[in-house]
Amino acid sequence: MTDLIYLDYNCFQRGFDDLRQTRIKMEALACQEIFTQAEAKQVTLVWSFMHQDETFLCPFPQRKYAVLNMASICQVKIPPKIGIIELAKSFQQQTKLSSKDAIHVAAAEYIQANLFLTCDDNLIKQAVKLNLQTDIMNPIDYIRR
Repeated sequence: MTDLIYLDYNCFQRGFDDLRQTRIKMEALACQEIFTQAEAKQVTLVWSFMHQDETFLCPFPQRKYAVLNMASICQVKIPPKIGIIELAKSFQQQTKLSSKDAIHVAAAEYIQANLFLTCDDNLIKQAVKLNLQTDIMNPIDYIRR
């Protein structure tokens, strides 16, 4: 059985960040490896309504089209659901997650993803407090395991 992975939106955008910074370059390579594994059907990626929303709000056309292309690799699509929104509100009451981050984490937990990967250290720190079934980590840590 392959891992069901929910990527935070920053994983879709990481390759556009300042690759002169070592950490960002490593995270971009880790994210690219995960997309390569998804294309080879070694892992299953998730695309949610929140990813779609953030993509449409992206002011950079090149990034927007690249992310939409990556979205085609995602085999699981999640539409908006009341259960996800309720879970996100609950997460916000327990932590200092932003609305968008809470929705992403809630969507991952709602569909019982094995993993939620993000390049955001603060999101990881907050989400770990929730004692979720979904493992939360940086893409580099996922590739290392």
